[in-house]
Amino acid sequence: MEYLELFLKSIFIDNMVFAFFLGMCSYLAVSKKVSTAVGLGAAVIFVLAITVPLNFLLDKYILREGALVWLGPEYADYDLSFLTFILFIATIATMVQLVEIIVEKFSPSLYNSLGIFLPLIAVNCAILGGSLFMQQKEFATISHAAVYGIGSGIGWFLAILAIAAIREKIRYSNIPAPLRGLGITFILTGLMAIGFMSFGGMLTGGDEEEKETKTVQVEKEETTKKVAENTNVTILK
Repeated sequence: MEYLELFLKSIFIDNMVFAFFLGMCSYLAVSKKVSTAVGLGAAVIFVLAITVPLNFLLDKYILREGALVWLGPEYADYDLSFLTFILFIATIATMVQLVEIIVEKFSPSLYNSLGIFLPLIAVNCAILGGSLFMQQKEFATISHAAVYGIGSGIGWFLAILAIAAIREKIRYSNIPAPLRGLGITFILTGLMAIGFMSFGGMLTGGDEEEKETKTVQVEKEETTKKVAENTNVTILK
């Protein structure tokens, strides 16, 4: 259940596009056709699914303060966190290069249609954001990081697929001239972001109820203790 909740939250609540507006360059440029959007979205899922767990291992065993203790007690005070961005981006660039080779080999048409935006996944804010959010959330295991990476990739995939499908339809609609192109795309993105915000209450409502219940229980226990203390004081007098 914990993994399912993390998976759904990373797709709908912590969506890279609609919650944090990361990866907007590729999102806007490659969302004119559904076919190219599917290709780029699949590439983003693959890269996030691989790089987030790998960067989790880098952070846990190399980067954070005291992570090098497995090399010996004399390395316990080492802190290599200043290398976080360099190593994270190096890992991402390696995976993107692998994706580029695979796409060029098996789907040259998709490779040509994606153009410069395929290698630019290496500097896509959504990809780096997945690793940095993973580090911020301090996941306990690599499986949590993997689930979060896959969910974040699927969330970005759904976002670009949805806007691509809508843009193909509105191409034949009577849109006012000043709003054609990126204008209507930004408006649609904002409306979809508002729609995705509604998912927040679905997955966090139970948590809030549990917190309220615990708060009420704590207040009742404190009130009971105060009453007991006052009663004992009265008896002693």
